[in-house]
Amino acid sequence: MQVTREEILHIANLASLNLEDNEVDKYIENLQDILNFANIVNNAPVEGLDVTIGANETKNVFRKDEVKRFKDTEALLQNAESKEQNMFKIPKVIN
Repeated sequence: MQVTREEILHIANLASLNLEDNEVDKYIENLQDILNFANIVNNAPVEGLDVTIGANETKNVFRKDEVKRFKDTEALLQNAESKEQNMFKIPKVIN
């Protein structure tokens, strides 16, 4: 499929883009490259391949929540911009 100047101008109009004349040729070339690659992928031989959803079979792996005390709280908080009662104090983010 060859991309035409009219198609690029139509797409630009739909996207509310104001393209210069020299930009249209660049867009034609780039979109043509994308469509050519998509055509290569669509025509790739897949006969005899197994269906693969992911590269490995790992499912949702969760760890048990454990409370751990940090021994050196002062070192942890030394770079805190603001702290209160041995905790980081951050600006309010919800009204």
